[in-house]
Amino acid sequence: MKNLLKTEELLMCAAAVYALWFSGASWIFYLLMFIGPDIGMLGYCINNKTGAFTYNLFHHKAIAIVLFFAGYYTGSWGLLVTGIILFGHASMDRFFGYGLKLKEGFSFTHLGPIGKNKQAV
Repeated sequence: MKNLLKTEELLMCAAAVYALWFSGASWIFYLLMFIGPDIGMLGYCINNKTGAFTYNLFHHKAIAIVLFFAGYYTGSWGLLVTGIILFGHASMDRFFGYGLKLKEGFSFTHLGPIGKNKQAV
C-alpha cells in the first residue's frame, strides 16, 4: 500500500509539472515548485505551533486546489500557477515522506515521525 500511495503522489507531482508546462510558465516557476513553499518553515523561528501552522499553510493540497480554481475562474494566471506550484510541491514532499506538521515539532508529521528520532508521537 505504501508504494501505491508514493506512486500516486509522484504522478500528482508529474501532473503539476505538466500543468506548469501547459500554462507556459518559465523555468523559474519549476524551481519555485521544488523549494518555494518551504518558506513556511520560517515559522519555526518563532515556535513549534507557529511553525506547524505556516508550514502546513504552504503544504496543504486543499489550499492549492482552491487557489488553482480561483485563478481559473477569475482568469488570474498568478493564482492559477501558485495553486499548481503548491500542489506539486506538496505531492513531491509526500512522495519523499514529509507530511503536514504537528505542533510537537518539525519531525512530527501526519505520516509519522521523520529524521533520526523515529519514535512514535
